[in-house]
Amino acid sequence: QVQLVESGGGLVQAGGSLRLSCAASGRTFSSYAMGWFRQGPGKEREFVAAISTGSQIKYYADSVKGRFTISRDNAKNTVYLQMNSLKPDDTATYYCAAAGNTQQIRNKDLVAWGQGTLVTVSS
Repeated sequence: QVQLVESGGGLVQAGGSLRLSCAASGRTFSSYAMGWFRQGPGKEREFVAAISTGSQIKYYADSVKGRFTISRDNAKNTVYLQMNSLKPDDTATYYCAAAGNTQQIRNKDLVAWGQGTLVTVSS
């Protein structure tokens, strides 16, 4: 079982950038597809981005396409979410997640969740 810990959240002004990190424990990180989800105030948890085990395949929600970039470093057991041109609507708790493949990430058919990191974007 993989355990996930997010970091990098904080307060940023609209138009700014943040990079979230998710560190995974265990020796099997490279065998998992990884993803990011977010849950804003009063909203359902929604898919943000997913990346395959070898980074060949990446998916993004339409709302973040062109602004957010997901990446991973298997040597460091870490997945990242670079967030640029942030908007107040991006305010949410961001969670990383692991699954067998990227389609399972998108379907929320997950094997692990992190505890979340809060991102607040001020206008």
